[in-house]
Amino acid sequence: MTASPPTLPSRLLRAAALALALLAALALALLAALAPARAAGEADAPKVLRYSFRIAETGFDPAQISDLYSRTIAANLFDALYQWEFLARPVRMRPCTAAAMPEVSDDFRTYTVRLRPGIHFADDPVFKGRKRELVAADYVYALKRHFDPRWKSPSYSTLNDTRMLGLDALRAEALAGKPFDYDREVEGLRALDRYTIQFRLAQPNPRFAQTLVDGAVVGAVAREVVEAYGDRIMEHPVGTGPFRLARWKRSSLIVLEKNPDYRDEFYDEQAPADDPLAVAAAARLKGRKLPMVDRVEVSIVEENQPRWLAFLNGEHDVLEQVPEDFTYVAIPNNVLAPNLARRGIQALRYARSDVSLSYFGMENPVVGGYTPERVALRRAIAMAVNQDEEIRIVRRGQAIPAQSPIAPGVWGYDPAFRSEMGEFSRARAQALLDLHGYVDRDGDGWRDRPDGQPLVIEYATQPDDFSRQLITQWKKNMDAIRVRIEFRTAKWPENLKASRAGKLMMWGVGWSAGPDGEGFLSLGYGPSKGQSNHARFELAEFDRLYELQKRLPDGPERLAAMTKAKELMVAYMPYKAHVHRIWTDLAQPWVVGYHRNVFLREFWKFVDIDTAELAKHAK
Repeated sequence: MTASPPTLPSRLLRAAALALALLAALALALLAALAPARAAGEADAPKVLRYSFRIAETGFDPAQISDLYSRTIAANLFDALYQWEFLARPVRMRPCTAAAMPEVSDDFRTYTVRLRPGIHFADDPVFKGRKRELVAADYVYALKRHFDPRWKSPSYSTLNDTRMLGLDALRAEALAGKPFDYDREVEGLRALDRYTIQFRLAQPNPRFAQTLVDGAVVGAVAREVVEAYGDRIMEHPVGTGPFRLARWKRSSLIVLEKNPDYRDEFYDEQAPADDPLAVAAAARLKGRKLPMVDRVEVSIVEENQPRWLAFLNGEHDVLEQVPEDFTYVAIPNNVLAPNLARRGIQALRYARSDVSLSYFGMENPVVGGYTPERVALRRAIAMAVNQDEEIRIVRRGQAIPAQSPIAPGVWGYDPAFRSEMGEFSRARAQALLDLHGYVDRDGDGWRDRPDGQPLVIEYATQPDDFSRQLITQWKKNMDAIRVRIEFRTAKWPENLKASRAGKLMMWGVGWSAGPDGEGFLSLGYGPSKGQSNHARFELAEFDRLYELQKRLPDGPERLAAMTKAKELMVAYMPYKAHVHRIWTDLAQPWVVGYHRNVFLREFWKFVDIDTAELAKHAK
């Protein structure tokens, strides 16, 4: 028996029902498209922290990174043995992948570190579906890579400074043409067993443990990953950190996602009692599993105006450093503007542990050298720089004058120290130039060199607006003492590459370091030429003082050695230290726990997104 065909009315009813269903589905799809991207109340809605860098990254291999922005990313991908506590003041070190603080010999020459078992690398096709546990040999391999000439590690000089026994011999053989022997055991860096690492040093180093804190430099890497990706390892970071690289559009967008293999870590930060914002955040987030956000999206936005507008429009959750051009709009008199406060935006003002400086290429035939006339030229140029005007006009009051490279907030900084490096005197500058033969010999109004050749200073810079404002000040300062200055413009990574190769006459850079002044003195250490020592300064007495302070425990004797080293940098002026910066960061009202420890880059895991607050502001 066959079914009879439906009558016309029933067909129409079915068609009408189908049409209504389609319309309902379209309406739901439209509502979903119009809804906020991170709506509240949806259990599966990812929490996304959106952020921006003002300078493009270069890559994410700890052995090759040379810039702050790439290191910021890498610090969230790789784990060091130790880390700085997020909120503690003064700063304190604690174990990260280590099981405890290091066992240290009485002579500060042997450090033994035990790892926590059960920590795993983020998944990667190289591991072929197997979980890959972190072991002591991974740190041994990762540190050896900095000594392998193949990788041209920017951190080699810093790590070589620690004098780990036997590593320089491996490097010397590789430089002579032999393959770098990763399998050879060296006395200074050994895996005693699966979870124990021992470091042995050629000389005492009371602060060696601080070397083991930055995951972007000494983070563990798996040998099989490096060998699989080879020269493309900068594009394939695989670490044990809280995030992993999900997407990378070079110089445009970097996306990190929560590492599903990250170990169980929970928020347990101790806030200083005099910081109410930190106290409130610590109480609210205590016990939460880290990381708290599912994804971090970092956009590269080089110009100030689009960075500022992106934050105001809610496209970015955090604005790291209010752009100088918008200081008086955002924080008039260094207080958050009322219109921003009414929106619930949070402001965090803090001193950076850094120095902004201009270096002189000490091997350059015009500004380099150690003869009296070359020293006089550098000193004159430095004294002609009007730091107060730079702070007032370009930096909008968000800095203090620098008297030496050592930044406030670190051991070795002396707030009472005053020097010619922080002095502005065009009269003294011109007198120095006259005395040493830098006078106008051809009548064109510009000073010439003592041998009669034209004196032309070439200063490297970048094409962004802030750099343009800085070089405007340089032009004004040099015109006032009749020194011709020209500017060589290139992207920051290009200038960095040229600087490492010693090809720049002058360049303006920033330098940050850990909570000890030694990191700033390394700017002048001879063996660090082409690394931290961009100026390529080399002076035996400075190197002697640097090595002396490195061996000494903290105290008056060490401070005296550091002060003498600073005075030599002032006397020879390989660098003109301009300012130490003060930043004000802004965070949207839905960002929970935003704070800064200037010595710690991997803060993203300590931040949460309040999706209910986000939805309220999205309406």
